[in-house]
Order: sequence, then structure tokens, then C-alpha cells
Amino acid sequence: MTANVAGYLLQLLAGRWLGVAGYSEFASLLAVQLLCAVPALAMQNVVAREVVLGADLRAVRSMQWRCAALVAAVAVVLVPVVAGVLHVGVWAAAGALGAAPALVVLSGEQGILQGGNHFRALATVLAMAGTARVAPALVALALGGGAAGALWAGAAGIVCAAIIAGRIARSTARAHDFAAESDRSTLAGSGAQSGELAGAPGRTGAGGTDDALSADAGSATTDRGLSAQEGTGGSKRGPAVARASRAIGVLPVLRAVQVQAALMALSSVDLIVVRIVLDDVDASRYSLGTIATKIAFWLPQAVGVVLYPRMAQPAHSARAIRDALSVLSVIGVVAVIGAALAAPLAPLFAGQDYAPIQGMLWMFALHGAILAVLQGALLSAIAVERTALAAVTWIGLALEVTLMLAFARTIGTLITTAVSVAAVTTVIVAVVVLRTAARGTAPGSAPTVTSGTAS
Repeated sequence: MTANVAGYLLQLLAGRWLGVAGYSEFASLLAVQLLCAVPALAMQNVVAREVVLGADLRAVRSMQWRCAALVAAVAVVLVPVVAGVLHVGVWAAAGALGAAPALVVLSGEQGILQGGNHFRALATVLAMAGTARVAPALVALALGGGAAGALWAGAAGIVCAAIIAGRIARSTARAHDFAAESDRSTLAGSGAQSGELAGAPGRTGAGGTDDALSADAGSATTDRGLSAQEGTGGSKRGPAVARASRAIGVLPVLRAVQVQAALMALSSVDLIVVRIVLDDVDASRYSLGTIATKIAFWLPQAVGVVLYPRMAQPAHSARAIRDALSVLSVIGVVAVIGAALAAPLAPLFAGQDYAPIQGMLWMFALHGAILAVLQGALLSAIAVERTALAAVTWIGLALEVTLMLAFARTIGTLITTAVSVAAVTTVIVAVVVLRTAARGTAPGSAPTVTSGTAS
């Protein structure tokens, strides 16, 4: 919540300080930065899943750094492309893209905490990262650094946040391992004592058969205790020993990336198209209206964070998916009603230049609420490593861009198009996900038996 509030504050103050003529550049580059954060979002989901399934943390971090290097190389290539397409400065485009590798590392550490069910430490990291990203950018804007200065300051903050998150994740893992080791020692001691007590009355002089049986019983008791502990607590689980010892490739991240890319593109493409079809003033007004979209989209983020580890466990996946979609729908209704009631206050915070969009804020919020439900449905596909369902979202993205470029020439037609396409896409994806969950199969394929290696 702290991270989201900080992000909304940045955009609100940027809209006021940069004005309607300059804010659209900043908002468009933030949209580009969000798209470039797709590998980071996929990284967190993949890492969390691998940790749930018992992957070794050294292998996880090795994969994390390989992905960060790939993202850095792609970002360098994209800088001149983004500058040319959006008609912005190269320095500003570099600031937006420069944060991408650090975001991958940061999200990897967040995934380690999420997969290990260390939600208190994860909340600390999320709040710290949001503050570290926004505070420097606000200082840069206040000092007149413009969009480029704010983006570079934010990128520096993300680098610092990634370093701190790594330290928090490592210290949390060490503390958890120490506690688990203490529990194992206690269980082992109890098992040995039980074996001795059970064997004492039944000792025979002929061959010690009763001793052997009682020792086996004590050992079995200890093993059951250890298995129960490993099955519910840390990152090592009995069935996943082979998985924990193997290297983790980049391919699972790439599969998750295309799912996250489809979702983020569908939620951000309107901010890029708006620079093409509207003038600077209306583009800035539309961009500020999308703050309501982002609030409704990111407000229920904790729902997916908490339920995702359960989605990755076959025994709990179907129930977790139903719970997630239900809660997200309810929160979305509340967000839309809240936006409609708060709309008259928008010009007081953003300025009278933005008064023309206040009557449409509920539609922007509706757009975000629908996308939040879509995100919950797609998370289930990543959790079970079945990502073919993302094709529906890619088709929706292509349709939205085509309709906007061909027909949308006002703020109203743009947001109506975005809401309509998002609604149809979400209904299709949600129906498929719920039906496959009810049948006990993963979205996009027949059921498979989980083994020690990833598919």
C-alpha cells in the first residue's frame, strides 16, 4: 500500500509541476518503464513458484542475475527507439529504461520472500522500494530537473532498494534456517528418546528383534515430523530434492514474461497511443485520468501476492483461484464507486486544467478494476507453468490498438475502447480459468504429474 500511494503521489505532483503541456511526456515514459518492468514482474512470480517447489536459493539468484544482464542489453538497444517513437529526449528515455535491470534483481529478492511465506519481510521490502523509487524523483522534480531528472533519480533509488532487499532476504533466510534447524534437532531428540523408551521393556536376549522394531518406529516418527515441517515451512520440501539441486534456466522466466507482457501492454498501451492521436493538452488530461486506473489496478495487489503460493500448490490451486477472483471483483466494485464519489475533488488536487475529465474518472477506475481481475486470472497460469492462455490477452491488445488508432480521437472514445476490450478479454480468460480449475486441470493444457524437474 505504501508503494502504491507513493507512486500515485509522484504522478499527481508531476501533473501539477510539469503542467498539461509537459506531463504527457513523463506519463508516457512511466508507461514505457512499466512495460520494461515486465521481466521483473515475471521474475518475482517465477522465483516465488520455484521457492515453493523447493529450488535452491543459489540457483535462483544465478538465474536472476542472468535475466538482469539480458534485460540490460535489451534496454540499451531500445533507448533510441523509444526516444524516436515518443518524440522525447534520449536522456529521458535512458532514464526510463535504465531502471529495468535493477527492477529484475529487486523483484527476484521479493519472490524469494514471497515463495517462503515471509510476508512481513516482503511488506517491508515493498514499502521501502516504493519510497526509494519515488522520493528521489520528487526531489528532482521539485528542484526543476524535469522528466529526465526525475526518471534518473528514481532509477538510482531502485538500485539502492535492490541492494537493501538482497540483504533483507538473506538475513530472513538465515533466521528461518536457524529456526528450522532447531526444530529438527528437537524432533530428532524426541524421536530418539521415544525409541529408547519403546525398546526398553521389550529387550530380548535372543537377537534384539523388538529393539530393531522399536528403533524403526522412533525413526519413522522423527521422519514424519521432519517431513511435515519441511512440507509447510521453508524452501526445502521432501519431493523437491532433485529440483533444489538443479540449475534453473531462463526459459521459465521468458514464458512468464510473455504473460506479464500481455497484461502490462494491455494496461499501458493507451498511454502510448494517446501521444499519437491526441494533442498535448488532452493527452496530459487522459494521462492524469489513468491515475484512477492505476489505483484500481494496483490497490488489490496484495490479494495475488498472498494467494499466489497456494496457486502453485496443486492441492490448493483451484480454491485459491476462486478466492482471488472473488475478492478482486468485490474490491473493483468498491474502487469504481469510490472514484465516482471522489471525482469532484480531482480538480482541487490536480488543478482546474484537469476539470474536463472528472466526470469520466469512474470509467478510468473501471478499467483498472477489470484489469486487476485479469491479472489474478493470469497469475494462476504462471503459478502452474501453463501460459498459453495469454494468447487471448495478446489478441485483445492487438484489437485495442487497432480500434484506438482507427477511431479514437477524444478522451471519451479512448477510455471507452480501453474498458470494452479489457472487459471482453477478462471475461474470456476468467471463464476458461474457472472451468479448468473446476476440472482440476491447468489452464492451457491437460493435467501433468509434477516431477523433480521443471517442465
